[in-house]
Amino acid sequence: MLNYLIILVTVATGALLLYPKVVKALLWRAAITPLASIIGSGFLVLGPILVSSFGQYAPIVMIVLCLVAYLFGSAIRFNIARIETCLGIRSFPEERLETVSSWALAFAYIISVAYYLNLLGAFAVSLTPLNDAFHAKLVTSAVFVVVLVVGWTQGFQALERMEQITVGLKLSIIAGLLFGLGWFFIDMATAQELVAGPAAISGWQAVALIAGLLMTVQGFETSRYLGDEYEPRTRIQSMQLAQLLSTAIYMIYIIFLSYVFIPENLELSETAIIDLMAIVAPILPLLLIVAAISAQFSAAVADTGGSGGLIAELTKGRIPPRAGYAVLVTMGLTLTWAMSVFEIISYASRAFGFYYALQAFIAAKGSWSETGWSCKGIGFVALGVLGLAIVVFGTPVE
Repeated sequence: MLNYLIILVTVATGALLLYPKVVKALLWRAAITPLASIIGSGFLVLGPILVSSFGQYAPIVMIVLCLVAYLFGSAIRFNIARIETCLGIRSFPEERLETVSSWALAFAYIISVAYYLNLLGAFAVSLTPLNDAFHAKLVTSAVFVVVLVVGWTQGFQALERMEQITVGLKLSIIAGLLFGLGWFFIDMATAQELVAGPAAISGWQAVALIAGLLMTVQGFETSRYLGDEYEPRTRIQSMQLAQLLSTAIYMIYIIFLSYVFIPENLELSETAIIDLMAIVAPILPLLLIVAAISAQFSAAVADTGGSGGLIAELTKGRIPPRAGYAVLVTMGLTLTWAMSVFEIISYASRAFGFYYALQAFIAAKGSWSETGWSCKGIGFVALGVLGLAIVVFGTPVE
């Protein structure tokens, strides 16, 4: 019965997301891109990582991650508003930092594509007899080649049309997953079988791991680059909406997950969520694989296009997008065969941490230009220092 209810919730959510009034709502359309990015890949790997590492304290760690992300988002929102206020004319230090920030984002995209496609490879082979790291990397490598060929010969316009479909599919499946997990949670609570496992790590090791997980709640910065489609106020509101909704979804997910599975019984891997959801309902692993493959591919395409476009813009066309795609694929293949998914997540978190640090310092300089040093400006400086600390101290899951 639960399988049918999960399918019903999934289909109903999909129908709601396709409802004309929802589709045409300006704020929702602007929020869907950052929302899908925030709860995309992170949703697949973050739950098992937090539960196995922090046990009953996983929800606290989750709220810390979301809070840090929201604060970094506040710096980017300030920058969006300031660009509009200054009519695109800012001080020389701000413009120079913006250029460095754009290079940092282009590099972060390169690592994030490797993360997305490695996760795709792991999920693609997870329910087959070839479920091992070698074959997962082969699948990832093949997809990298497809991305390069398509980007080099035709561009990504055709593939980018998949985004709206995959976003709706991913959010619908997440709704079904939360329903099934909630049902399982209530059943265990009724039977008084909820668990409260101890944390496996603490102290500096815990802090360093949290810093290495920033990538899993990244994605809100995409609102910063939707200027051709939405006015600044809409982009600011869309980022806030996406971050608040994703925080609610993550908190519900982590709370349910933290008290129904014993941490020491978890075998941590990129696809650990599949084994956990198989216990909840037999239909969920298949739904997760469908969501993972489609969503990871579309996210990789979007970030590949974004990286190639940024590199072309920053070099004033001296490095065309196609050459940027080749660089991305070369580095992505190197990361694929040299590192695990968890190591790539850590390096992606550091790359985005550097980007967020620069955005925070840009916001601090902008605040100082407007009002002199204030609590807001000092707060942005503190955020910048935090971003640099993430770059230096973030560590992967072991």
